[in-house]
Amino acid sequence: MTAAAHGSREWSTTPTEAHEHGWSVESRHATSAGYVLYVRCADCGTQRVDLQEGDTLPPRSLSVEVSPSKAPSRG
Repeated sequence: MTAAAHGSREWSTTPTEAHEHGWSVESRHATSAGYVLYVRCADCGTQRVDLQEGDTLPPRSLSVEVSPSKAPSRG
C-alpha cells in the first residue's frame, strides 16, 4: 500500500538547508541498545532520532533529518 492509501504524510529524505546543525536533545529514553535521543536543530528546527550506545560514545543517527515543513503537527 502507498502512504496515500494509509492517509499518512510523505516524509522527505532530501537533505535540509546546508548548515551545521546545533542538535538539542528534546527527549531521552533508555533502551536495551542504549539511549534513544529525539533531537532538534536549535537554528532551523530540523528533527532527527539518534542512538547513544554508551556514556562515552557519541550518538549516531538512526533516522533521516525531517525538516519542520515535513514534520507532522502535534495536536
